[in-house]
Amino acid sequence: MKKFALLTSLLFVISVCASAQMSMSQDKSKRPSPPASAECKFSDGNTVTIDYSSPRMKGRKIFGELVPFGKVWRTGANEATTFVAGADVTVGGQNVPAGSYTIFTIPEADKWTLVISKKTGESGMDYPGPGEDLGRVAMSVSKTAAPVENFAIAFDQADGKCTLHMDWENTRASVEVAKK
Repeated sequence: MKKFALLTSLLFVISVCASAQMSMSQDKSKRPSPPASAECKFSDGNTVTIDYSSPRMKGRKIFGELVPFGKVWRTGANEATTFVAGADVTVGGQNVPAGSYTIFTIPEADKWTLVISKKTGESGMDYPGPGEDLGRVAMSVSKTAAPVENFAIAFDQADGKCTLHMDWENTRASVEVAKK
């Protein structure tokens, strides 16, 4: 009888711990790098949506240190950053068929490269390699007017096109997204 009671108590403790861990992992908004999204909506109702996690600067030097120059960066934190096109689009002149993709970047001091990967579902850390690239496009780089604490991806919309911006620290990387 004592063994049964001990086993029952042990199973109860394990289930409580597992339940608590599941509820913590499900509330992504409480992460140090919470989830965020950006959307470009074209006049015909089609959209491009980017889902990412937004890391914080926290007094750190970002580009050239935390995020090394010349290396593939997962572009955000936590899970991989997704790019979902509801229609065929061009990104910096690169044809991108409707569908789901993962995006990475290669930051440099004076230029960035946006990497559009056909492989989806990565953990965020692992770049699947150039064999999975749909394409790579150049991004223009400029300085922000003031430091940007929270990494942010956003779209500016004008003339039926969107300009994708990635802002963090004192850097803005941009590329045009248009419906094909």
